[in-house]
Amino acid sequence: MPHFDRIEYKPIPVRDLLIEMKNISELMIDLAYSAALFNDKELAEDVLTLEEYVDNLSYLLDMEIMVAAQGDPSDAQDLIGVSTVASAADKISDAAADIADIVTRNIGIHPIVGEIFENVQERLMKATVKKDSVIVGKQLKELDLAARMGVDVIAIRRNRDWIINPEEDERIYSGDILITRGAPEGTKEFKDLAEGKLTTLEEE
Repeated sequence: MPHFDRIEYKPIPVRDLLIEMKNISELMIDLAYSAALFNDKELAEDVLTLEEYVDNLSYLLDMEIMVAAQGDPSDAQDLIGVSTVASAADKISDAAADIADIVTRNIGIHPIVGEIFENVQERLMKATVKKDSVIVGKQLKELDLAARMGVDVIAIRRNRDWIINPEEDERIYSGDILITRGAPEGTKEFKDLAEGKLTTLEEE
């Protein structure tokens, strides 16, 4: 996945850009609500950074549409639908950023929101992988988290890059920031594993 650097044109299939925008905007909604619920400013900052990335993708998509149309009105008309979908994904990312902004500005959320989310079956959890964690160097398929803990790794932040919906053969490295979704007990257990507080990966 590209870094968050200055935008310059590069030929990327429109379909790939749309999928990337969709995936990122969906992740942003999850992260934004989690940031608000747990008053996690670092997570909120991640959402704001991702908003910049979606804006970059939207800009690249606009350039691709212009290149594809090449002054042909019929091609331009066909691409209107693509532009509409991209705009919707961009608006979703903006909404997520607005939620994250509540956290960064210390506005806070009403206590009843926390009470409601306490009853939600699935939770999101962020964990930073420590160098002495037992999961360092392991592939996701080796960990088999869904079967062991009822947990899925939905995103990995590695340095400045994001890996959304990582493949089963993706390997975990020290310093990775993992975003997981699952049952409250499972996500807590996995966080302890990632941070080295739990040193044994239970067998199924």
